[in-house]
Formats: sequence, C-alpha cells, structure tokens
Amino acid sequence: MSEALEREDVVEKGPVHTDRRTGRSPGRVAWDRLKKDKLAIVCFAIVLFFVLIAIFAPLWVSLQSVDPTTGLKADPSTTNTKLVDINGSPTIGTSAAHWLGVEPRLGRDLFARWAYGARPSLVIGFVAAAASTIIGVTLGLLAGYLGGVVDKVISWFTDFFLSLPLLLLVIAIVPIMQERAASGGDLSAEATSNIRFWVIIAVLVAFGWMGLARLVRGEVKSLREREFVQAARAIGVPTRQILFREILPNLVGPIIVSASIAVPAYITFEATLSYLGAGLVEPTASWGRTISDAQNSFAIYPLWLWPSVIALSALVLALSLLGDSIRDAFDPTSRR
Repeated sequence: MSEALEREDVVEKGPVHTDRRTGRSPGRVAWDRLKKDKLAIVCFAIVLFFVLIAIFAPLWVSLQSVDPTTGLKADPSTTNTKLVDINGSPTIGTSAAHWLGVEPRLGRDLFARWAYGARPSLVIGFVAAAASTIIGVTLGLLAGYLGGVVDKVISWFTDFFLSLPLLLLVIAIVPIMQERAASGGDLSAEATSNIRFWVIIAVLVAFGWMGLARLVRGEVKSLREREFVQAARAIGVPTRQILFREILPNLVGPIIVSASIAVPAYITFEATLSYLGAGLVEPTASWGRTISDAQNSFAIYPLWLWPSVIALSALVLALSLLGDSIRDAFDPTSRR
C-alpha cells in the first residue's frame, strides 16, 4: 500500500530536473555559431597562416639553404646577377636555396620577396581598419546620441567625404606628401616607400570611417530611447558612461562585422595602388608591386607572378568569407 502511494506521489510531482540553463549574451551565441561553421574555421586558418608567414618571415627565409653559386643566404633585397643570364632570365629554377626561384634581371630570392611582401598588406589592412573603426564608432556615437547641431555637422562631413573619389585623391596626395617630406631634396627609395606606406594608411583611415559612422548613428538613435538608457539618464549617469557602458556593448556585433569586412577591402586597395605605381616602391617587398613587375614576364617566367597572385587572392577571399560568417553569426535571423 505504501509503495503504491509513493508511486502516485512521484507521478503527481513529476521527475526532478537538475539541468539548469543560463542566458547567453549575443557575443557568446555568435561565438558558438562560429565554432560550428566549418567555412569560418577554414578561412580563419588561412588568415592565420598568412599572419604567421608575415610575422616570422625572417625565420622561413632562413630555412633555405646557402646558394652554392654566390655562397650567400637569401634575403628580400640582395641582388645576385650571377643567377641570371645576359638577357636577365634566371639560370636556376626552384631549389633548396631558392624555394620559388629567383627574380628575373635582379636575381633576388622570390620566396623572400613573397614572405616579406605579406607584411605591408596585412599591416595596412589591420591598422587602417582598426583606426577607421575607432573614428567611425566615436563619431557615430556622438551624432546618434547628442543629435542636434552635432549630428548635423558630423552628417555633413560624412556626406562630404563620401562624395570624394578616393582613388584619384590617393594618386594626387601621394606625390604631394612625398614632395613635402623631401623639402626640395632627394629622397632615398626606402624613405619614399616609408612615406607612401604611412600616407596610404592615413588616407584609408580618413576615408574609411563614414559607412560605420552612419551605421552606428542609426543604431544609437534607436537605443537612446530604450528604458535602460532613460533610466541611466534619470539617475544622473554621465554621458560618457552611458555611451561606452550602456550603448556601446549593444553595438559590438555590427562593429566587428564592419571591421572584418574592411580589412580585405584595404588589403586589396593597397595592392591596387602598388600595381598602379602609386603605392609602395622598391626596395620594399609587396605583393602588388611584384604582380605589377611580373605581368610582362608571365609568358616566359610564370613563377614570378603566380605566388603573389594566389596568396593575395586566397587572403582576400578568406577574409571576405570570414567577414560574411561573422555577420551571419551575429544575425539572429540567419540559420547558417
């Protein structure tokens, strides 16, 4: 009789659940979705590969053997005319001393040029994306939250910068800045390349914040009317704390997505400028510069062109697809 009563009591109360689920932040949800996205993992591995190539370029180049003809270890800037014939064509191909062969006419090691060439592209892409993101977020926060005159002024500057032709401006600004830095004297090739490097970053930062500023402005305009913001205002929380502690955490998703999409765009822009002759110059190794120099010799020496083309294409494609995956991970309506 007692056993029957115990069974009835268990049936009435039901089973005891010990599993407890806690709420997850949007960032945590996005991270969990990214870890399950195979395409995002593959793209991240490709980007990490090129980052390691750029950081440890001296190490990878040092793994090559000593050249038996010159008795020297390869580096990206040393010319070896002994390795080319009278017409400038390489007399050797791929070997333990030159994994990708040597450059026509100058005999420089192509693997060293390729490994070191990843550095300016990645540095320009990530530095310009980070700086333009900071500017865009700051101006978008101020325009969206303060409104009024501040919003009108920032919106006017945003529209003004969007109306300017970026490529033509860069081609015009680079020689002007180069001439001012020279101050009437002659600059070395290395100094010229350094000036162009920082000018490209400055121009990309100056013209890369507008889209994110508009996005943040629109989001802030909707967030500033929410209850938690109104409550913070009512109790006298300073504006700076409201912006950076109450509103900004709700914009992490769009900001990360925008930055991840900006990086491949900037890398492509740098390569395009170097290809057109308005970017980095010798002796700085650059994929865009290599593609520009190698295009005319593609038919007779394709090994000069293909490594830079494949690397640049793979890096930009991986970054673009990774940006799409990040955007889908933060999008609650996506099923990816």
